[in-house]
Amino acid sequence: MAGHSGSKRVIYAALAGNLAIALTKFAAAFFTGSSAMLSEGVHSLVDTGNGALLLYGMHRAARPADRTHPLGHGRELYFWSFIVALLVFALGAGVSFYEGVVHIMAPEPVVNAKVNYIVLGLSFLFEGSSWLVALKEFRDRKGKLGWFQAVRTSKDPSVYTVLFEDSAALLGLIVAFACILASELLEIPELDGAGSIGIAIILGATAAFLARESKGLLMGEPASPEVQRKVLAIADDDPAVQRANGILSVHIGPEEIVAGLSIEFEDHLTAPEIEACIERLEARLNEEMPEIARLFVKPQAAGTWELRRKTVAGASGEDWTE
Repeated sequence: MAGHSGSKRVIYAALAGNLAIALTKFAAAFFTGSSAMLSEGVHSLVDTGNGALLLYGMHRAARPADRTHPLGHGRELYFWSFIVALLVFALGAGVSFYEGVVHIMAPEPVVNAKVNYIVLGLSFLFEGSSWLVALKEFRDRKGKLGWFQAVRTSKDPSVYTVLFEDSAALLGLIVAFACILASELLEIPELDGAGSIGIAIILGATAAFLARESKGLLMGEPASPEVQRKVLAIADDDPAVQRANGILSVHIGPEEIVAGLSIEFEDHLTAPEIEACIERLEARLNEEMPEIARLFVKPQAAGTWELRRKTVAGASGEDWTE
């Protein structure tokens, strides 16, 4: 799990910033009575807890395989990422929406509004710093891919989860500032409650997107087409292989892939020679593609593989290719 060093740096930065910001926001909400500021405090507190859960998930996912989990514990990270998305929705969005409705139904004017503005400004500075750290890490990983495509194809939810949470936090700060200012200038205290509802909408949308991505990873997503093509090319390069028909793969962690190869061996090979070929493939993949954590090889004729490919493609309604 060495590749997680960058992810941990992003999470630690967000964790420290969110904890300090949450305490400051709660203090400001206590002294000013602002509903939007209280919602922002809940938001930052939820983000703090989420960072801790992601670190816990990464720790659990790093455990080696055992009898009860022969393929390892890599999917623990995906599970905890899904829990994070649920917490953003249930705690962040839910509490913010409730607080907003209560404040609209029983509005109270904001006092000492300058305290809110100072806290929001400092929070924006700290959140922005954390956001830049997450953005840099994500840009380094996405390469030439577009932003949305990079998120959809990413198999490590830790970085983009922090990036989206920090982005939602910055938007929430803008909404809180605008609504508190409008509430003060227009003398309409209900606008402060409307700010809480706006923050709830932002958090709800963020949670829905994160949950969708985490669900796909938790259920099992295949390796990228580039990785699949490279595995097939390595198999085809072995002299004992007549043709590598295709590959089935699934991520069990950000950098752990289980792959099943359909290979048509040369007809004259004996069983020991086929075993030697498989050992060569495993050794080469271990050297050149260490992300292939497990490899399963099935001797299979090209016609059998093609029939399976068409069957799966017809059942899913998609263009299922190698």
